Amino acid sequence: MGLFNARRRRRVTGGGRTPDPRAVAYLEQWVAARRGVEAFVEPRTTVTEHTVVLVAHDGEWTRRRMPGPAAAYALGRRIGIPVYDVALVGYPQRMRDYTARLTREAKRSQRP
Repeated sequence: MGLFNARRRRRVTGGGRTPDPRAVAYLEQWVAARRGVEAFVEPRTTVTEHTVVLVAHDGEWTRRRMPGPAAAYALGRRIGIPVYDVALVGYPQRMRDYTARLTREAKRSQRP
């Protein structure tokens, strides 16, 4: 039992883990291909680990897992983009508008 408890504690706090190199490479490429990108750190939930959402100037976005908030902030500093805590500032309106636009377009394309 002690082994599993120690493992759980490391998982909850981030345990000093580093982000998946494939996710970091993807995020770096994503930022390089777009302008006006900002990062939003999402908290851990019962379903998902910590994540970072990158949002471009036009609202296009992508999400990847991070071992903890510190890793997301470090990634933002390294890439040179602003990083915000989504629990404090919320998601940008342009992200919601982009998602709504995609949903409308998908519904239109399904019409006979």
